[in-house]
Amino acid sequence: MVNLTVLVLCFALGILLRRTGRLPADAHKTINAFIVNVALPALILRHVHALHLDGGLLLPAAMPWLLFAASAAFFLLLGRAAGWSRRTTGGLILSGGLANTSFVGLPMIEAFYGPAFLGVGILADQLGSYMALSTAGILVAALCAESGPVSPAALARKVASFPPFQALVLALLLLPVNYPEPLTAVLDRLGATLTPLALVSVGSQLRLGDLRGHLPSLSAGLLYKLVLGPGLVAGFFILGLHAGGKVVQVTIFEAAMGPMIGGSIVAMDHGLDPRLVGLMVGVGIPLSLATAAAWCYLLTGV
Repeated sequence: MVNLTVLVLCFALGILLRRTGRLPADAHKTINAFIVNVALPALILRHVHALHLDGGLLLPAAMPWLLFAASAAFFLLLGRAAGWSRRTTGGLILSGGLANTSFVGLPMIEAFYGPAFLGVGILADQLGSYMALSTAGILVAALCAESGPVSPAALARKVASFPPFQALVLALLLLPVNYPEPLTAVLDRLGATLTPLALVSVGSQLRLGDLRGHLPSLSAGLLYKLVLGPGLVAGFFILGLHAGGKVVQVTIFEAAMGPMIGGSIVAMDHGLDPRLVGLMVGVGIPLSLATAAAWCYLLTGV
């Protein structure tokens, strides 16, 4: 409940600060820059380094990659048919293809499945969502942010210079090294700023009047994120791999969470239809609380 309260409060604060003029019009750019360059790398350095890999939990780690790859195919085809811009398509891939497997996902796992299954969510988040964002996600952002073709060398430079990717590489290199306790505490504090700042940023950019102009693309984005994407994951794991049990249930449940805040901030930072992405987060996360509960009911007995 604390996480969900912080989510609602910070999101509302972003809206309130914008409407009362207490935030400059472009304040979200500074907030987003801090998130991408400081908070997100700190979170990756802290949690990826602490992972203990277990082959039995391969499916949770693979789920976000499957979800993201399928979203790229889905939105590219739909965007071409609907005549959407590259920026709109890219914004939907990043906000619709990455689930909020940590800040929303972990308390939801605890509420519906119990604390014993939090490890499934952590693995899906750190080896899946954040790694996908730091590699494939930044590739999509770089490709869709440009109006013309992008050379492979330019793409490689973009990925290599992306601070979360650098943090990911460093965290993997440091796996054999024990962090000193003061460093762990500093990384915890810096990483903890990501969600409240990101929600203030998203709230400050949300304008419900944008619903009218973005309703078709928003509907498609939420349909994939909350229904089709989790359904694809469920079909692949259950029907394709004949997998079952609580771990698989929790993995599919995590796929049904609302849009990943970090991915949405990266999309906004690259100018990928920020108003649509803001709506994806602002509407998608609250709506996912109900749809995820429905998924939990449907998955009973799997």
